[in-house]
Amino acid sequence: MTQLRRGLASLGLLGLVLTGTAAGAQPQTTDNAPRAVEGFPEPTVHSQEAHPPDSDFTSRWTRADARQLKAMSDPAAGPRENSMPEEYTAPTVPISFPDMSGGRVWVWDSWPLTDSAADQYSFKGWEVIFSLVADRNLGFDDRHTYAKLGYFFRKAGIPADQRPENGGWTYGGLVFPEGVSGEVFEDQSFSHQTEWSGSTRIFKGGNVKVFYTAVAFYRNAQGEDVKPADARIMMTPGKLKADANGVRFTGFEIHHELLKPDGKWYQNGEQNPYYNFRDPFTFKDPAHPGKTYMVFEGNTATVRGTPACTEEDLGYRPGDPHAEDLETVRSSDARLQMANVGLAVATNDDLSSWRFLPPILSANCVTDQTERPQIYMKDGKYYLFTISHRSTFAEGIDGPEGVYAFVGNGIRSDYQPVNRGSGLAVGNPTNLNYATGFPFDPDYNQHPGTFQAYSHYVMPGGLVQSFIDTVGTKDSFRRGGTLGPTIRLDISGETITVDRSYGDGGLGGYADIPANRHANPGTFIP
Repeated sequence: MTQLRRGLASLGLLGLVLTGTAAGAQPQTTDNAPRAVEGFPEPTVHSQEAHPPDSDFTSRWTRADARQLKAMSDPAAGPRENSMPEEYTAPTVPISFPDMSGGRVWVWDSWPLTDSAADQYSFKGWEVIFSLVADRNLGFDDRHTYAKLGYFFRKAGIPADQRPENGGWTYGGLVFPEGVSGEVFEDQSFSHQTEWSGSTRIFKGGNVKVFYTAVAFYRNAQGEDVKPADARIMMTPGKLKADANGVRFTGFEIHHELLKPDGKWYQNGEQNPYYNFRDPFTFKDPAHPGKTYMVFEGNTATVRGTPACTEEDLGYRPGDPHAEDLETVRSSDARLQMANVGLAVATNDDLSSWRFLPPILSANCVTDQTERPQIYMKDGKYYLFTISHRSTFAEGIDGPEGVYAFVGNGIRSDYQPVNRGSGLAVGNPTNLNYATGFPFDPDYNQHPGTFQAYSHYVMPGGLVQSFIDTVGTKDSFRRGGTLGPTIRLDISGETITVDRSYGDGGLGGYADIPANRHANPGTFIP
């Protein structure tokens, strides 16, 4: 997904590198500030310093940072070759991938049962995941406005190489009773009402709370918007039950509206009919005990097309000969790309009431999309992961579909983009020397993996799962709608690389989302 409308076209999946490390790789300095590549600007210096979560400091993913993506690309890479560094590129997914649902539903954004520290739980011997699903009678690219939350389950503790190739999941059906997620909207004249991504927390006794995005569309018979879509972040409590035959859910009759875009920090439909507001991920921070936080995708609250970027958003160092002129950027279409990552804090223990805090990251005039953000903690560092499409980068910025990451010393930090200051953690194999095309119509010269993986979710131990969109070349490709093979990242300080010793050349099992914690009804779950 991308802007609310352009965001109706999720792209991508994981890839193999056909070339070695890209030309022009830049060395690191001892102060953790990457050096410039010849012909490109230096990236912005970021301190990683932590600020109080409720302060008004917002870190910036700058144009100077994001231009390092192109600086890493090999200008000599030929047609259907990968131009990006191998260490930041996922292995190519075979076109013969299996289908996890047995042809029942399209599957895309997915997530596990987690606690407040993002550990993943099985329940009474069953692993459970949640996915956006849609009827297979729909065209794959029509799925977004009909998405519902479905769930899958499988026996826990079985190694991936001992499971069926498709991961061994059983489709359990829809999570919520039909129609209840639409009851929050005051205007019930919507043409479509859908459920988009979020996260699911498990508590003692099999109690769960599903955080998700409810969206109502108001369209005429010709499919044209008669007013902007209405997106709201929601929470609904239910109960997970299990026996020898599998798992099921009860509850979910009451859906609490948590947040709707305020127009102050987070753009709303009046400011931009294509705004982004979705993907709640909740967690606790050991540095701030007693509080529960949420990150989510948003846009900077400006009227669409307003030339709102600043010199700080460009982020060039004084005197950099490759710096851009502010007014030139502001007068280009880059002014339309105003993504941010939002932060909120719960105001009650039930997690049914929240208040906004200022964004923790902005990407003004860099990209329009910071989908499915999550906070990941390792070795005392805080990693902000998010995902983005090549098609949502601003004019003058280019980079692959994939996972982008930023490291700091707290939830709200002066986040440093990982990997040479670019932000790219792992991308699909892509050739930035050629156009991308579309998942349903790849450019002839593009690598077969350029759209292979999207909607990545980073799991404990650096494991990463995602869904398959399109694998193959212009003359021979296959659409996905199922989860792809899990990969693993080595995460160390400001560097994140793909672990090619994991699985088969870096590819683990399909739809492999293993629990690292196990719960029974009396288990204490933080």
